[in-house]
Amino acid sequence: MGHFIEDYLAEKINIKVSLRELLNYKNDIFTFNFTKHHYYFFISRMIPEVAIHSQKQDKRIIKSHYDNKNDLFSWFLGPKMIYTSCYFKNVNESLEAAQVNKMNLIAQKMQLKEGDELLDIGCGWGTLVAHLAKHYGVKTTGVTIAQAGAEWATRQIKEYGVEDCAKIWTMDYRDIPRDKKYNKITCLEMAEHVGIKYFKKFMKQCYDLLEDDGLFYLQIAGLRERRSLLQKKNREDLVWGLFMNEYIFSGADASMPLNWDLQRIENVGFEVHSVENIGNHYSITISRWYDNWISNKEKVLEKYGERIFRIYEIFLAWSVIIARHGGSTAYQIVCHKSIDKFDRTKFIGATNLGEHSALNKTTSK
Repeated sequence: MGHFIEDYLAEKINIKVSLRELLNYKNDIFTFNFTKHHYYFFISRMIPEVAIHSQKQDKRIIKSHYDNKNDLFSWFLGPKMIYTSCYFKNVNESLEAAQVNKMNLIAQKMQLKEGDELLDIGCGWGTLVAHLAKHYGVKTTGVTIAQAGAEWATRQIKEYGVEDCAKIWTMDYRDIPRDKKYNKITCLEMAEHVGIKYFKKFMKQCYDLLEDDGLFYLQIAGLRERRSLLQKKNREDLVWGLFMNEYIFSGADASMPLNWDLQRIENVGFEVHSVENIGNHYSITISRWYDNWISNKEKVLEKYGERIFRIYEIFLAWSVIIARHGGSTAYQIVCHKSIDKFDRTKFIGATNLGEHSALNKTTSK
């Protein structure tokens, strides 16, 4: 597989079928061996990035990946510009509708009510921040290190008409002021970028920023439990991870099995109320992104060239299949402080029984 990727990016190989469908048969076609390129990348780049994870380094990585590329991301994310898993009512639902489902579901799981103060760490282009402020009367603050994303988010807040109750901070998560607490905190698929080295410290930071009666929502991408990634049958997960780290999410090394996440979440003082595996929704989400990317091929080629098109084509196609086959997934985790005075009866009620009632909520934008 490694040689195929290198040759495909170098345009030594062309394919006449959908890459997504080709990779659906990856285990019949490819072997997942490590190439010289893998070893070189792992030693020269990945180890230093994982070991350091300084603010300066993370800012450089984010700047190179996100800034001045809003058009590129819009060509697969679509108009809502949400780079996290949707929640689908059915497999035929549109990407945009499923993203609204997800935001409303978060509101339900977080028991949002008018006047709540919510901090969204890693807010991306600010859609969740604007949506919750507009439709739930929540005072929202989004935090992102990406300048281009922050500018987009600020414009979106104005378009939603919620400038009085929503705002964006452009800063590293480590610089979030500690003198204020929030009764709701969300973090969607950003914690992976914190890195293994700082994950537990980040969870402690979230704990300290949360009011004693507050709720913390963590949506995080993860991997299935493997006894050894070096075993031949498990090697694909590591080869995929090396590709993702090199070409897509440099330094994002904290996509781990669920038990790894939960142990560190609980170690800092959180009590886990609920965990939902949304890997099937994750796969369909990325499949929609893949369709968007292919449909915008000519725009991508004109501005960014063949290599960038193929990098993201591989990323999206492979991610669809590896999530479909269970190698990667995503979790929605709701936590609160593990303290005696927390009122656990708040989780008892109609909104927590049966189908998610939030999925029946209709909101504009």
